[in-house]
Amino acid sequence: MTVTTVIFDFGGVITSSPFEAFNRLEDERGLPRDFVRRVNAVDPDGNAWAKFERAEIDAAAFDALFAAEARALGHELAGEAVLAVLAGAVRPAMVAALDTLKAAGFKLGCITNNVPSGKGAGMAQSDSKAAEVAAILARFDHVIESSKVGVRKPDPAIYRMMCDALGVEPAACVYLDDLGINCKPAAQLGMRAIKVTSGEQALKDLGTALNMEFSHP
Repeated sequence: MTVTTVIFDFGGVITSSPFEAFNRLEDERGLPRDFVRRVNAVDPDGNAWAKFERAEIDAAAFDALFAAEARALGHELAGEAVLAVLAGAVRPAMVAALDTLKAAGFKLGCITNNVPSGKGAGMAQSDSKAAEVAAILARFDHVIESSKVGVRKPDPAIYRMMCDALGVEPAACVYLDDLGINCKPAAQLGMRAIKVTSGEQALKDLGTALNMEFSHP
């Protein structure tokens, strides 16, 4: 089937990975490297992070629950500190690619696991960053936020939701995400999944999938 649609994750694809920000936070606090990821790996579908991404708890509850989960692993770290560094830096080359794809007639979707914190879908900490993210999201034909629909990746339902909204079959879609666990259900549904490790690699692999060229500033 001809590819007509490209679906993007937001954090770690359009923006730099939040894991980079988490590592800086860990270094600043004298915590073990990847400690935040370790906390979030315990009970991955029922922990504080999962509940917050489905908007089942508010920021205050997340702050306390995450702190308790961190404490159970032997370190002190409030959820509020993690939220403060969550919004990554925008990758200009990825935004340029959205414009290139749109001009070429592709449908564009964005599926983001986010939390009801900060300003807007990108969880920005400032009005200017929120405006920048809003301008990027306006390029998509449809955006699905986990915190608004109560479903989060890797639940296959959220990918089917996007296909229904865009009126496309999964086989007509390329899907980009920085987490392998989120690429797997997309591939199982029939999408061509690209695991993103950097902006440059993502555009190279996307170019190969679509037989197009994207610039790498």
